[in-house]
Amino acid sequence: MTRNDPIKHFFIWPALIIVLLISIFPLVYSLTTSFMSMRLVPPMPARFVGFGNYADLLSNPRFWHVAGTTTLIAIVSVGLQYVIGLSVALALNSRVPGEGIFRVGFLLPMLVAPVAVALVARQILNPTMGPLNEFMTLFGFPNLPFLTRTSWALGSIIVVEVWQWTPFVILMLLAGLQTLPDDVYEAAALENATPWQQFRDITFPMLLPISAAVVFIRLIESYKIMDTVFVMTGGGPGVSTETLTLFAYQEGFKKFNLGYTSALSFLFLIFITVIGLVYLAVLKPYLEKHK
Repeated sequence: MTRNDPIKHFFIWPALIIVLLISIFPLVYSLTTSFMSMRLVPPMPARFVGFGNYADLLSNPRFWHVAGTTTLIAIVSVGLQYVIGLSVALALNSRVPGEGIFRVGFLLPMLVAPVAVALVARQILNPTMGPLNEFMTLFGFPNLPFLTRTSWALGSIIVVEVWQWTPFVILMLLAGLQTLPDDVYEAAALENATPWQQFRDITFPMLLPISAAVVFIRLIESYKIMDTVFVMTGGGPGVSTETLTLFAYQEGFKKFNLGYTSALSFLFLIFITVIGLVYLAVLKPYLEKHK
């Protein structure tokens, strides 16, 4: 088959049409539903309400509270993941003894299903029967409300997120570190640059593009957090740890309020898109400077 052979269209177009139908149709249907008042329980005939669902959501204090909680979890957990991940990646790149064992050990949490991780964490952090509280009481500490007080519950969710997803950051940054040219470091060593100066002036700037990509991926994924929160706290106490995806689940699968849930999903999409664009706009001057 040559480049201009028309037979290629016979293979490409059917696949392209199928992919478009599979990906575009649900999106268009969901967008249409977001402008409708559609509730399955109790059954109600669908009726067009325009931007009514969006207006209800934007005037709902619970939506803004949930958006703030999700943003807090995403920013704090991703920030910690990056700092810890970069530190571990730098250590592994320095050829520490037993590097292979450390590398496999650090990657194991990422391979476990988030639901399983959350179940184990809920057992460990149980306020009355958890082994962590039982261990601490041996030293005279009181039982801590890991999952029953807002600040502790948010902290516990963030710790679990950091534990599970830091290996992804380590993996990506380590791959980036191993592609950096040795001759730059040899030239820096000839000029008696200290390890800190080499990190500040060489490693970090050259690692900036992959760092930006890693943080961007993790930020988007962290905004979609649901299973960990659902299993550990169920969004509680009250709705203090509820996230955007958990809010959509409650409206869609418990109240069967399809129009409202579709509008919430598209607001979530707009929210994520704006955050992504702002993030890339802030980083663009630095990325172009170190291109």
